[in-house]
Amino acid sequence: MSTDGSARSSTEEWAVEPGDVLAVLSADMSVSVWTGAAERLWGYSADQVLHGPAERLLVSGAPEGARVFAGSPWSGRVRIRRRDGHEATADLRVTPLDADGGAGWLVWGPNTFGRPGLDPAAVDALFHHSPISLAIWDRELSCVWFNGSVHNQDIYSSDPELGGYVTDVVRARHPEFLECAMAHVLSSGVPLLGHELWPAGVRAQDRYYSVALIRLDGPDGRPLGVCSVAVQVGTGQEHGRLRLLNEAKSRIGTDLDPLVTSQRLAETAVPNLADYVTIDLVEAVPLDKEPLRRLKSTDTSIPGFYRAGAASIHDDLRESLWVRGTPVYVPAASPFTAVLKTRRSYFEPVIDISPGTWLDDDPDRAQVIRRTGMHSLMIVPLQARGAMLGIAVFVRSQNPVPFSRADLSLAEELAARAALIIDNALRYTRERTAALAIQRALMPHHLSGGGTLEVATRYLPADTHVGVGGDWFDVIPLSDARVALVVGDVVGHGINAAVTMGRLRATTRALSKLEVPPDDLLRLMDELVVDSARDRFDEDTSTPSAVGATCLYGVYDPKSQRCTMSSAGHPPPAIISPDGSVDFAEVPPGAPIGVGLGSFESTEVELPDSSVIGLYSDGLIEMDHDVDRGLQRLRTALAGPVSSLDDLCASVVDTLAPDGPVDDDIALLLARTHPRR
Repeated sequence: MSTDGSARSSTEEWAVEPGDVLAVLSADMSVSVWTGAAERLWGYSADQVLHGPAERLLVSGAPEGARVFAGSPWSGRVRIRRRDGHEATADLRVTPLDADGGAGWLVWGPNTFGRPGLDPAAVDALFHHSPISLAIWDRELSCVWFNGSVHNQDIYSSDPELGGYVTDVVRARHPEFLECAMAHVLSSGVPLLGHELWPAGVRAQDRYYSVALIRLDGPDGRPLGVCSVAVQVGTGQEHGRLRLLNEAKSRIGTDLDPLVTSQRLAETAVPNLADYVTIDLVEAVPLDKEPLRRLKSTDTSIPGFYRAGAASIHDDLRESLWVRGTPVYVPAASPFTAVLKTRRSYFEPVIDISPGTWLDDDPDRAQVIRRTGMHSLMIVPLQARGAMLGIAVFVRSQNPVPFSRADLSLAEELAARAALIIDNALRYTRERTAALAIQRALMPHHLSGGGTLEVATRYLPADTHVGVGGDWFDVIPLSDARVALVVGDVVGHGINAAVTMGRLRATTRALSKLEVPPDDLLRLMDELVVDSARDRFDEDTSTPSAVGATCLYGVYDPKSQRCTMSSAGHPPPAIISPDGSVDFAEVPPGAPIGVGLGSFESTEVELPDSSVIGLYSDGLIEMDHDVDRGLQRLRTALAGPVSSLDDLCASVVDTLAPDGPVDDDIALLLARTHPRR
């Protein structure tokens, strides 16, 4: 049928464009993939032919039909039957996906590679005899086809199986990176070219492979899977050095956790550079351990470090006397303490285990060295910004080649790069620990609405490089059984935000004793913050003059069953009616505290018996930076009959932030009104 819908003559020849892939047939001769080019040629849509027999696409009884699926590459003119019932001829090429067609067949145009008359044997050579390995992975990253070259490349398992998951089929040193890369190509459609992959157990100076990943799309544009193409492209020690440094750059520094960073450094160097690597830090506090100076020494050694990272060619870490997170003891006079004191590397290409060496004072290490066959040692300082952070220890045992000066230079470069990241992680951890301590000290520990309100709260600090924020909530008893409910959010993160939060909470509590209306209270807070910032700016020009915070302040009166509220740029409170329906109070937003506009208004909402009012910070509703969608999710999470207020609090947080907050703190305060007596 022509493009305008008219029928063509049955004797007319149909042309297939060079490069057109038409279909993939399963081993049972059913259609498993149907492309747009096939739809144009036969007139059938994918829905009409998928999983159906391929024989109906050819003219019944035609002699060439038997040759098409004879079990070897074939090309030529074939008579096809189109959807409109007419017969036509077309030049096609059919190639089995494995040696005997057991994995299926690929049907494509005659000049797929751009050269008329290309011998089908050339196509067969590409699929089955090429040094380039080809593999196809489905949407779940399971292997559904590969050519014979995978058996000649040591990045694949010795006996790869169809249906195997990528990390089981591929023997890469870090297969999880290939797994993530495939998932990204599958979701984005952007090809990945030149990805370098090192076989497991192969040293950096030996060889590596260049891998390309391309998404395969069906005729409807939806992804079917990923095609991987791998070829060995590099050898040489210097090239291996560059590859190792690039690998370290991509793996180290993605996490502001000193333990994670240290472990990634150790894992990157094994087996690329060494058979066993440890990372030992002198900083104990970020590891939540006792400071080293408080630990007792033994008769022969002192607590010199904490083990932060360890990796070995042996899964059981048989070389290690200490596990991660525990103190590492060393002789008072040893290469380890010397490196710490001099800040210079220790290099022993052939470990001397004869009497009269430093090992005489370290019998436990000497025993491990003899038992595991350690024969070459490098100890490199970890230092950044003038501070000594610890040491990195590199050992060879199974690799018979002693360390060279080039290896020492590489280890020092790795350590220098990692030390900066570890120092950043230590600084972040110290500040986050301090900010959390301040936050916990300044937040209320026991809140009670007395006989007026039942309250439940949750506070979760952000898990992000910018640190803990300044969210807070409060419940303040007032006269005549009234209760003030407060929630606020200081702009910024870290120690300054936590301290500012404490000041604002204290200010709110002090002003609440004046028992002024909520809009007047916010106005007074705004004036005090502006005045305080102006005074600090006058004394020290390096101190920022502006302090910003959002706040919602409400007063519940049990006699009238009404809550009067005013907002300083804060999200509206949620109201859960006794019947379980949820709405958001229409509170004029006002300007944030510290802006100096003083434009605040109050509004009243009725809270019948057993109503629940929910105050929260924006971290709960801005997970994906879409406030409207976040409010809708919060409405859904709060809806329904409320039995336990504390359970509802936990359920809301678990539903909206199942993995915890990432970019901002989360504060949630729920208050339920008691029935009037």
